[in-house]
Amino acid sequence: MNIPAWFAPAIVVLVCWGIAGLLQKLSTNHLSAETALVWLMVGFFLLDPWLYPQESILTYSSRSLIFALLSSLLNALGGWALLAAMKHGGKASIVVPFTALYPLVTVCLAPFLLHESITLQQGAGVACALIAVALLST
Repeated sequence: MNIPAWFAPAIVVLVCWGIAGLLQKLSTNHLSAETALVWLMVGFFLLDPWLYPQESILTYSSRSLIFALLSSLLNALGGWALLAAMKHGGKASIVVPFTALYPLVTVCLAPFLLHESITLQQGAGVACALIAVALLST
């Protein structure tokens, strides 16, 4: 069986974000969403030198850096909103799966903005994801 190169990093995402969802709920039991977000950012800064020890952030095109900056701003806003949802009584078992639907936004916009096509099977996957969240949140 030939495993694609993207699969191992995707498993890391699955495990890290799965555990992070629990830790985010535990942190917002005792911290404001804003304080928890600050510490989340500290974690990013602490990890960054080990992930990119030899790359300069200035060796890329301005356009690429603007996209990366906008992405980080939206990630920060989304992270704050996730923490705020948990702080305001949201159960991790409901809030995390619901917010995990964010790829649906990408899937729906990708054909228009990135000129990617969506197969019937991928469309069925979107429908299954929506059904799964509906079932989890009841």
